[in-house]
Amino acid sequence: MLVNRVRELRATFKLTQGELAKKIGVTRQTIVSLEKGSYIPSLLLAMNMAEVFDKPIEEIFYKREEEE
Repeated sequence: MLVNRVRELRATFKLTQGELAKKIGVTRQTIVSLEKGSYIPSLLLAMNMAEVFDKPIEEIFYKREEEE
């Protein structure tokens, strides 16, 4: 399962969903889906987000084992 810190980092940087979406070239709905965990980003999208947050991809997105 892929989890992320998008909502947390967006709040830290004081960005709205719309502002973050504009910076990385996606729709606000994409950010909503990312934050809900219902969308897995492409590598390019993850890299763009890493640039905005000035963090390695692994600090934004990480894998968690699913519980059985």
